[in-house]
Amino acid sequence: MATPNPSNPPSPNSHPTPPWADTSPEAFDKEVCDLVVAVAPRIFAVVQECEVDQGVKDGWVAAWGMAFEDGSVRVTAIDGNRQFVLNTPERALRWFTGRRGGEDQVSARLVWLGQAEAADFERAEAA
Repeated sequence: MATPNPSNPPSPNSHPTPPWADTSPEAFDKEVCDLVVAVAPRIFAVVQECEVDQGVKDGWVAAWGMAFEDGSVRVTAIDGNRQFVLNTPERALRWFTGRRGGEDQVSARLVWLGQAEAADFERAEAA
């Protein structure tokens, strides 16, 4: 049995490479990008709305949020002045609902972006 080397611990992802596995750098990069897509947080916007005239509504994005696989949620207001760590995305609504500028009643709802379908190492390519 080999003696463990504390200065170079094994990777928690260590496993023998199957003989049929493609170990090329391109194949590894594709696996990494596929992994990123698979574990990406769900992105949502908190949209505020109010009635500006009888039967006429206005709306705007007030915050962006990320919902993680473990259930935790991070929300950041558009102005960057408020950030929240919440248990559910719906809890963000309470922080963005109420009165605005005196008399307007503002409601809020969540709008979810579609799931990511691709990832890339280049910022311009991923956008």
